Amino acid sequence: MAPPLIHVVGGASVALRVNGLARPVIAGPGAGWHSSGMTSFLTPPTASVGHAHAEGGRRARGFADALLAAFAAASLLLAVPAGAQTPPVPETRFLALGEGRIAYDDTGGPGPLVLAIPGMGDLRSEYRALRPLLVQAGWRVVTMDVRGHGESSAPWSDYSAHAVGRDALALIAHLNAGPAVILGNSFAAGSALWAAHDAPARVRAAVLLGPIVRDGPPSWLAKAAVTVGFAGPWRVRFWMTYWNSLFPTRKPADHAEAKAALARNLREPGRMAALRTMVGLSKADTEAMLPASRVPALVVMGTRDPDFPDPEVEARWLAAQLRADSLLVEGAGHYSHLEMPELVVPRLLSFLAGLPAGPAAPR
Repeated sequence: MAPPLIHVVGGASVALRVNGLARPVIAGPGAGWHSSGMTSFLTPPTASVGHAHAEGGRRARGFADALLAAFAAASLLLAVPAGAQTPPVPETRFLALGEGRIAYDDTGGPGPLVLAIPGMGDLRSEYRALRPLLVQAGWRVVTMDVRGHGESSAPWSDYSAHAVGRDALALIAHLNAGPAVILGNSFAAGSALWAAHDAPARVRAAVLLGPIVRDGPPSWLAKAAVTVGFAGPWRVRFWMTYWNSLFPTRKPADHAEAKAALARNLREPGRMAALRTMVGLSKADTEAMLPASRVPALVVMGTRDPDFPDPEVEARWLAAQLRADSLLVEGAGHYSHLEMPELVVPRLLSFLAGLPAGPAAPR
């Protein structure tokens, strides 16, 4: 029997549509969630039912499971009253490693661990929209700055995704926590997969956000642009212009402040040199490792992510490599979790709730 085609259509109320039949669920925030088999589609609140794709998958869920997942996600979002105070940002802590130190923050609490790793050329604050919702759902959330970025040390001998994955494992061990669900954005999606590859007992699952895990087709124009862009005193402005383009549909309310903070950080000594090195690294080793991956994974991709010629094709390719679930967020760019968190969170929480039982799993 084919898996049911599931839509959660937003507006004043949320309705679940199963095989074309609408079933009201609960009042909730505007959002659309469409799922069939391994692939789900989300559309912004201004859209109606949007696109739906049928793709068979090993995690096809029936009506009852879909109803429960939709109810849980909508209830969580409704549980935060309008005007509620956002939890304060945890203080910065540091983990000393051989060559330097890694900056991180920790919400604490008894819940299971989520470790969030930002992409290159960004700060751990990129998870500021997800953190309070994950904490509200009962998770302990730790975010870290990658090597060369944020408040972590600038100079390192190795800036690869694999090296960052080792940093993640060292941090999990330092916290005496886990197994962890690792969220990795952009190149750090590879770091999440490397951590799971190297220490599968310490990584419960991986959530891959705008994942860049293989080298793109060589382009002399792109290479020339990077070479010139990083060559002169305009290099920070060059990167910030590119970074700004990664939010094609809408920018967060605090986008200007985040942009200014990132630009200040990149002007610190050694930051742009670290970023330039990261940009030039091949991801062939990560791609070669993918078929051996066994960690439960969710691939999240914005349909307007400018880092890919065809984001949907890339998401489907990676999901097939990992035998993973995938989520396409209609209209979002490289930061779907920050650009449209209200669309990503329901599917993220559904994925987390479906993981095999772990220590102190939220109920």
